[in-house]
Parts: sequence; structure tokens; C-alpha cells
Amino acid sequence: MRISVVDVGSNTVRLAIADARDGAPLPVHTAKRRLRLAELVDRDRRLGPPAVERLVEAVRAAVAEAERWGSDEPFAFATAIVRDAPNRDEVLDAVEAGTGVRLRVLPGEVEAELTFLAARRWMGWRAGPLGVLDIGGGSLEVAFGRGRLPEFAISLPLGAGRLTREHLPGDGVPPSEKELKALRRHVRHQLRDVAARIRWEGPLTAAATSRTFTQLARLCGAAPGRHGPFVPRRLSRKALGVAVAELAVLPAERRAELPGISAPRAAQSLAGALVGHTAMKLMGMRELTVCPWAIREGILLRRIEGDPGWAPPGLRPAPRCSIAAGA
Repeated sequence: MRISVVDVGSNTVRLAIADARDGAPLPVHTAKRRLRLAELVDRDRRLGPPAVERLVEAVRAAVAEAERWGSDEPFAFATAIVRDAPNRDEVLDAVEAGTGVRLRVLPGEVEAELTFLAARRWMGWRAGPLGVLDIGGGSLEVAFGRGRLPEFAISLPLGAGRLTREHLPGDGVPPSEKELKALRRHVRHQLRDVAARIRWEGPLTAAATSRTFTQLARLCGAAPGRHGPFVPRRLSRKALGVAVAELAVLPAERRAELPGISAPRAAQSLAGALVGHTAMKLMGMRELTVCPWAIREGILLRRIEGDPGWAPPGLRPAPRCSIAAGA
């Protein structure tokens, strides 16, 4: 069986196609289309006509590509950039009208649960009690568990793109010391209760997923992506603290010259690094293991484990005037 998933994020629409064999999603084809939706939202986080038009075109192309590769209908979902938009229902209607696909709206807690599932499957039982951090464009997901699924999962509005837009100067210019301190204070306040819970649980292994952490790990000396997913990659709190200081004094165009930092994510790299470092410090994590599996693999795993049309709570097509079915 060949299955696929379409992930609508703040910066890109990603397609992942896999063959379902022996209980694992074996990669067949991946593709991404840059949208930069985060750059097109207004102050109220509404997605205007240009953003919606880009989104419709990208989803339509992803669905057509999945069909060409022999996949079933992709499981298409959207995260914080669409979930938090005041005109979310209009966006979902426009995508459905233009593509025939109704995007699922992914609640942050469900995203954290599925990301944890993927990390557990990748890292195995020898990881022991496992803590997982995932920094997206709009939110930070935190999960902890001793088993296959997390015992604790939460989503916080600490995404790298969101914090960059709301707390740092525009045009990618370096922040002032006052602005940087204010952002740290905001992040610490948001993380206080979650960090206390993680410190109490004391995970044996701390894992990080997401493109943000992958790029930060590369900046701090981890192997480049071309070496493949099986090369161990780790990110220390000390090295990340040094990276925060380095990124804070550079404009976005200079950050993009650093190892691992891509031009589209250069402006938000500082906020991502600051959130990651602050979370590690407050949670008592000295090192993170970078896990190549995340939310997309979590959804593929659940599809493999269930029937092809199965959808976990919160991942069914979102009804109008509701964040998700049953919400």
C-alpha cells in the first residue's frame, strides 16, 4: 500500500509519500513548495487572498503529484498558520473548492502526540522515558512519555515565525538588547509550568524534531543532511547558547551564510534558537538528540496501524465554526 501526507506549515507545503511495509513508512518520494504564508498574514493573523491563492495552488500540485506516484488520496492537514487564522473557515472552504480536498485542522496537542509517536518509533525503547520538543513556525510542541504514546502533550504559542513577527524588529535587522531580553522573558513565562512538569518527570532521553532544530544542530556542528538520516546528530545546550549570541548580532542575510541556516528561515532562526535554548535550560536538558521523524511520519504510522481511511481525534476534516471535530 502506498500512502501519503500533505503538511501545510507556515513556510512550506510538504508532500511525503511512503510504502507501508512491515509496520513502517518506507520513504518513496518527498517534495516541498515554498509558500511563506507567515509573511502574508496581517496583524490579526488573517490569511488574505494572495496567501489563499498560493495555498490552493500548492495543495492542488501536491495532490496531483501524489497521484502520479501511485499514492492513495493524501492525508492533508494544516497546523498553526491556518488553525489560528480568524478566517480559517474561509481558507478551508477555498482550498476544498480549488482542490477537492478538505484540509484537516491539526490541534497543537494532537500534533505533539503524533510527533512523540514518531520519535518513539525512531528512537526505540532503549531511549527510556522520552521528552520531545518540536519548534514550528507558529507553535512549540512539548511531549513526555514512558510508553508508545505520551502521558503529557501540550502546544504553546512559541513558534519561531510567530515570535519573530510579534517580538523582533522587522526586515531581519538585529534586535536591541532590550528587545532580546523582553523576548527571553516572554518565552520563560510561557514555559514556566511546562518546564516544571518536564523537570519533575526527568526524561532519560530528550529529543528534538522539526526543521528548526535540524538547522540549529547543523549550525552547532552536526552532520549535514546529505549524510543521511542514520548519522547520529546531537545539539548541546552550551553550543546552542553560543549560537543564540552569534545570531543575535547578525542581520538575516548574514545568518543565511552560516552553516545549516537556509535563507527562507534566516529571519526566524534567532527566535527558534532562543526558544530551544530557553526550553532546554528551564527543563534541565543538557543535550538533545535530533530525530528525523516528526509529525508527518506520526500520521503515516497511524494510517499504517489503522485502516487507510482512519483519522485520530482532531484530525478529521474540520467542520465550520469549530477548530476540529469534537472540539
